[in-house]
Amino acid sequence: MKRWPLLFVWLLASVLAPRFASGADHLTALNPKIRVLVVTGGHPFEHGPFFKLFADNPDITFKAVEHPHAQAMFRPQAAKQYDVLVLYDMYQEISDQGKADFINLLKAGKGLVVLHHAIASYQDWPEYQKIIGARYYLQPTVVDGVEKARSAYREGMHFRIHIVDPRNPITRGMHDFEMHDECYRLFDLADGVHPLLTTDEPLSNKVIAWWKTYAAARVVYIQSGHDHFAYDNPNYQRLLRQAIRWVARRE
Repeated sequence: MKRWPLLFVWLLASVLAPRFASGADHLTALNPKIRVLVVTGGHPFEHGPFFKLFADNPDITFKAVEHPHAQAMFRPQAAKQYDVLVLYDMYQEISDQGKADFINLLKAGKGLVVLHHAIASYQDWPEYQKIIGARYYLQPTVVDGVEKARSAYREGMHFRIHIVDPRNPITRGMHDFEMHDECYRLFDLADGVHPLLTTDEPLSNKVIAWWKTYAAARVVYIQSGHDHFAYDNPNYQRLLRQAIRWVARRE
């Protein structure tokens, strides 16, 4: 008689276990890892520490591509391989086909995260500046009759960064922090961007990270990310991880 409860438990487990396993598989299928394409080229960087940012991110799988091969990955068939595009390039040449493919990615809702020097890509393509929400000037330029000085940068700066809204999913759980990094200033910020991070460092623009939308896409720009001092900063790691999740609509 004492064996019946044990037998009952065994029978129940044998029936339900496959169902639980099937349910777990179903949950995994519903929430796969975010597929990220990381684009580089046109600017030197510390490869190992930079790509470690992505290798250590448990939310994603990633593939890296470097110019001049990157724009082939904007083609519709290739774009099926990823959910989020991370730009860490500083490249200027782009064909009309490349422009159309890039815009179509965003119309399809692919997420876009733009890091550091990628703010200076495609200087002769005004739509790119609308997409990312800013214009960095590599040389003095006249815009609508107004003379714009060349944008400036300063390496090796140590400064404090302020969280604009700790309730935002990109900065949720974060607090003001210190950063050793490169600063940019004298770039123009577009109307309609939503600041995420600011700094009072006078050799930097005040707003140094923001979010916006373009077509069906979510877009985040983060000024920081020059070298291992930034890559190794836990606050930067968290910011990038949460930005990728947000543009992928996984927040």
